[in-house]
Amino acid sequence: MAMPQKVKIWFWRLFKIGLGLGAAGLIALVAAVVVAMQSLPSFESLKSSTNGQMIRVHAADGTVIVSLGPSFGRWLGYDEIPRTMKSAIVAVEDKRYRYHPGVDPVGMARAAVFAFNNRGTGRRMQGASTITQQLARNIFLNNSYSMGRKVREMILALALERKFSKDQILELYLNKVYFGGGAYGIDAASRRFFGHPGTKLSLSEAAIVAGLVKAPSYYSPTADSEAALARAKVVLDVMRSNGVISDSQREGANLATVKMTPEAPQNSVRYFTDWALPQLDLLIDEPNEPLEVYTTIDLKMQKAATASLRAAAPKGTQAAMVSMDRDGAVRAMVGGLDYVTSNYNRATTAVRQPGSAFKLFVYLSALEGGYTPETGIVDEPVDIEGWSPRNSNGRYAGEINIRTAFAYSVNTVAAKLGQDVGFGTIASMARRFGVTTPVNTRPSMVLGTSDVRLIDMTRAFASVARKGIAVVPYGITRVTTADGRELYKHRDDTSRVLVAPWVAAGITDLLQTAVNTGTGRAAQIGRPVAGKTGTTSSNKDGWFLGFSSGITTGVWMGKDNAKPVSGLSGGTAPARAFASYMKVAVAGRPVEKFDTEVTLPEWQLEPDNEAYFGSPDDLQYVDEDGYPIPGVVTDPAYPTQPYEEESVDDIMPDAPPARIDQEWIDNVLGRTPGQSAPPKPAEPKPTPNRPQPSAPASGSTQQQPRP
Repeated sequence: MAMPQKVKIWFWRLFKIGLGLGAAGLIALVAAVVVAMQSLPSFESLKSSTNGQMIRVHAADGTVIVSLGPSFGRWLGYDEIPRTMKSAIVAVEDKRYRYHPGVDPVGMARAAVFAFNNRGTGRRMQGASTITQQLARNIFLNNSYSMGRKVREMILALALERKFSKDQILELYLNKVYFGGGAYGIDAASRRFFGHPGTKLSLSEAAIVAGLVKAPSYYSPTADSEAALARAKVVLDVMRSNGVISDSQREGANLATVKMTPEAPQNSVRYFTDWALPQLDLLIDEPNEPLEVYTTIDLKMQKAATASLRAAAPKGTQAAMVSMDRDGAVRAMVGGLDYVTSNYNRATTAVRQPGSAFKLFVYLSALEGGYTPETGIVDEPVDIEGWSPRNSNGRYAGEINIRTAFAYSVNTVAAKLGQDVGFGTIASMARRFGVTTPVNTRPSMVLGTSDVRLIDMTRAFASVARKGIAVVPYGITRVTTADGRELYKHRDDTSRVLVAPWVAAGITDLLQTAVNTGTGRAAQIGRPVAGKTGTTSSNKDGWFLGFSSGITTGVWMGKDNAKPVSGLSGGTAPARAFASYMKVAVAGRPVEKFDTEVTLPEWQLEPDNEAYFGSPDDLQYVDEDGYPIPGVVTDPAYPTQPYEEESVDDIMPDAPPARIDQEWIDNVLGRTPGQSAPPKPAEPKPTPNRPQPSAPASGSTQQQPRP
């Protein structure tokens, strides 16, 4: 039957209108693509436009302990990318990639059918985005789902295909797409999940990586390894069905043999990485390349440090520890009992009063000023401008020597020494040894009333252990790029001499005595240990700091709100934690005896004054905020209440207040008097206002002051 004339007319009219609209649309599309193509950055610009940096942090043994930042690995050129990786991603994401112009009509038709069959269900159109469209979305757009965004995505994809080759687009895609676990690009993903560069991806590993693009969070090996392997199996099957791999290759791809990189620990070791990584800004220029950061942390020692603190810390308290090698390499750092609960680093940030641990600087100043361990002094009531310290046992021992006073942490003797050598001198000594917080010069400062950081105090004890040579804590040994180019390497500095070796030996003798016979007895580990306890008033803080066999360790315990802790003292829980940890830390090291029997060297052997880090005779005073001021600080507002410190009676209630003379200490330390004593030096000239050393006991050797 013939079509009516009017119908024919309208049919051709509509056809012409449609043809015109189609032509206009095509022209508009071509114009849009041309404009988009002209606005696209160059290939080199797109290569360098990473939005983050991958930093992998290694322990001392090379183990990766944490990966940080959006992980952009090394850029791999098209020829560097394994063929299996390219084949896998094309097979699973866009099998007609080599044949379409950026938009796949077949894929769009299939997606339209899917959408029609699932209308009303809320399910989105799937399977229409080509690799080029995904690249356009990742670089220029966002993941919002709208028709407008989809149109812009298609225009950009067509423009990309006009400006760049298929190989260039695939290279951009494989270096920029997100694979989960914080990894952008196949090199970052390979390092993140398998621990090696993307150039070494095997077929099985390539299948796992290719399978992640569909749902990076769901299929990520770090989230669900079983799901990742199941998805990789699908990828391998698709590759075989598409003829990309043979049946024998499919059978040889054993996913069960793929070794995944284990998740890095996220607990106490993070205190260390939080402290160490900000130092990168000072060590290297800021590159955009991924970095490999090699650190000093020893995971076995770190584990022992965490376990010892958790076992020893009183209930309801916090604890911190810093342990460093003889050159300042930090081997363990614990800033709290649980990083997940609290990432506040009490080892490096918190400032607390150190109690009698601060007496290290009092006795260093005294030894440098003319005292020796055998110098006699009277333990008696003291009044310094209204301030009257007392000993925690409430008794006075009368005439004792410096060694006895230090071992039993006698407060009145510390006050006398401070008054004699000068409170400003002691503050300067603390500064010289690395205390960075303000140090006041009130008389009570000798008992540790100035706030300090644990890492600073540990550094000071480490400098003593190094025989007076300055120790600077460090955590980073080497920094390289992902391809191995070295950007930084740590070098030890031994040029700064803080005190003469005989002063360091003298204080080591006192510190050893404190552990063997005094308040630090709980810190004994079956080999020579030198250390000092510290307890603040009302048992708010407990400290123990000491060294043995080249390892120096500081321990602090207390409450964050500085409330009293019943039974806490430096000689109890902190000393026990120190001993528990140090038994592990030094287990593989040779036993080292302390060289404490030293005599005054000839003046020619003394370091020049210029070798000292700060003049050893510097009498500059500092105020409560640590700023130098001329003259002597006079402040009538000295505390009049006694400042308490643990005594040996707290730990050994029945111990007699014995005088620790040379013969007695020789017996305790296992020395044979007279056998190793060097020749007696010439008698030093008298020093004004300093007690002169008494004649040594027969067969003993006493330390002499520096002239």
